[in-house]
Amino acid sequence: MTEKAMLRTLFDKAVEVADPMQSLHEYLPSKPAGRVFVVGAGKASARMAEAVEKAWGPCEGLVITRYGYARPCQGIEVIEAAHPVPDQAGLQATQSLLEHVKELTENDYVLALISGGASALMIAPADGISLEEKQAINTALLASGAPIDQMNIVRKHLSQIKGGQLATAVYPATLRALLISDVSGDKIEYIGSGPTSGDDSSPVDALNILQHYKIDIPASVKTHLLQGSGVVPKDDKRLERVENIIYAAPSHSIKAAADLAKSQGYTVKVLGDEIDGEAREVAKEQAALAQSIQAGLAPEDNPVLLLSGGELTVTRQGQGIGGPNAEFCLSLAIALDAAPGIFAIACDTDGVDGAAEVAGALVGPDTLHKAEVAGNDPLTALANNDAHTFFEQIGEQVITGPTLTNVNDFRAILIQPL
Repeated sequence: MTEKAMLRTLFDKAVEVADPMQSLHEYLPSKPAGRVFVVGAGKASARMAEAVEKAWGPCEGLVITRYGYARPCQGIEVIEAAHPVPDQAGLQATQSLLEHVKELTENDYVLALISGGASALMIAPADGISLEEKQAINTALLASGAPIDQMNIVRKHLSQIKGGQLATAVYPATLRALLISDVSGDKIEYIGSGPTSGDDSSPVDALNILQHYKIDIPASVKTHLLQGSGVVPKDDKRLERVENIIYAAPSHSIKAAADLAKSQGYTVKVLGDEIDGEAREVAKEQAALAQSIQAGLAPEDNPVLLLSGGELTVTRQGQGIGGPNAEFCLSLAIALDAAPGIFAIACDTDGVDGAAEVAGALVGPDTLHKAEVAGNDPLTALANNDAHTFFEQIGEQVITGPTLTNVNDFRAILIQPL
């Protein structure tokens, strides 16, 4: 197996273990007696619903997933909507979901299925704020380089369903939420902007974030934030009937990839699953680390594999097509400067890097040579945030289609001794 093929195999393993059909059933109790209602949102929510019905049989409910991510369900309604910028379909689906849960009682049981992407898909702007204003703010935040936790604080305080408000909407029913984590540190309040989890941030925090990143703030948004929001504090009594369970996380996928690599004779170093920061800067750091490790290897040593996860960011300066994983790979290739024996992959486990239908890219000692032959200047591509176009032109994109899960970014650097 070539180095690049090995890297792709490791990525595929990381995705496989996060597939709801492989693991969700372990966290389901026996189907409760009485009325059971399933709600959910996220890129994996339809697959999660499919897994629930495989275990429980047909269920009543509604989940919202990304266009192209629907799965066949027996009773649960699946609605597709836009991600990462919300649309009218998501708004109408969320309104329908909230209408469905209005009549629930303390004798009812709600199962919530939440995964990454729920922030955009479960969209219910606070009173006085339009969908168009939410779209504009979301688009600006995505381009600002703001970390996902700060973006989610803003999203919560401009919403009627995030920040614990879904939990209070289904109260007094019993609520169990099964979550796939795509956030650093697996903080429940940040997964999908925490619709089933309380949050102690304030509307002023959200306003400060928007001002810090120089986001244009419509008058309606500023008025709303100054008046307060519906975000539910963590000590709210209505949350006592809620149980949040993270059943799939980046650490699980990285461990599965590490175990597979070790079985193939690689020395594995896990750098962590909570790495954040600017993609191009983290790439420079990991390139230097890889070269330092290689310099210390004897020819007879086993190859070394560096694994990491987390969510990197891109502060857009150009007008190209790129995402944090592809930009990481492009910056890494530039920093390695065709160093022999070092290969890498960086992909989003949901199959969508940024807003492109591309998971990520592969890098090897031949990357810059391929670019030169194609007349593709890597520095220009990086300056224009055009990493996806760069790797498309040299045939090194990783395209998976919908993976039906989402445990954040996966990065692996394979270092051969010289």
